Amino acid sequence: MTHTGRAPGGLPGGLSAKLPGRLLGSGRTADVYEIDEAWVLRRDREGREDSAVLAAVMTHVRRHGYPAPAVRPSGARADLVMERLDGPTMLHAFGAGALDAEEAGAVLARLLRELHALPGRVSADARMLHLDLHPDNVILTPDGPRVIDWANAEEGRPGLDWGMSAVILAQVAVSPQPIADPARAMLTALLADPSDLTEEGLAEALRRRAANPTMSREETQLLLPAAELIRSTAGC
Repeated sequence: MTHTGRAPGGLPGGLSAKLPGRLLGSGRTADVYEIDEAWVLRRDREGREDSAVLAAVMTHVRRHGYPAPAVRPSGARADLVMERLDGPTMLHAFGAGALDAEEAGAVLARLLRELHALPGRVSADARMLHLDLHPDNVILTPDGPRVIDWANAEEGRPGLDWGMSAVILAQVAVSPQPIADPARAMLTALLADPSDLTEEGLAEALRRRAANPTMSREETQLLLPAAELIRSTAGC
């Protein structure tokens, strides 16, 4: 749902961030709760995230025209109040037959290129990186795709961001999951239009994925064949 233009301040309706509403969805590390028709609350389950830093990143990219949700202060370190978006994730749209794999990969590539065109928030010499841009973190709203889940964002070289997106897709592509073939097609489309994928970025992405404590043993075992697929697809 698009932003309704309510005045900034505390939570809508005077709600406390400690009293979230209906659970709307859960990821590996955070849950999203309903506040009202215009806002949701994203809560880090382990309380490690600093919502003020996360909000600053999202505000920065929005200020430069990038399609991230609007945010508001929550008053709690692990809670972030975000604009409620209307539409399916790219992954759900693909599953429903409303989006094909090649188009999904091309949209991801465009979103990466647009993000890396922005100046860094802290360092003018670095680029903004999302580091978790995949089909389940893109919501297809009536106003176009919007990128969510900025918890891993940092500044650095674009090659790492391309590497992370490629590894995430490739892990699915070499897995026994039913969407393995579509994931391979998405990966091919992601890397088709000259990307900024680098061997250095890919190696770092693989290292980070291997060290990710939320990944299962089975997912970690897919990293080697995933890397081989990426290199063959990209012609490295």
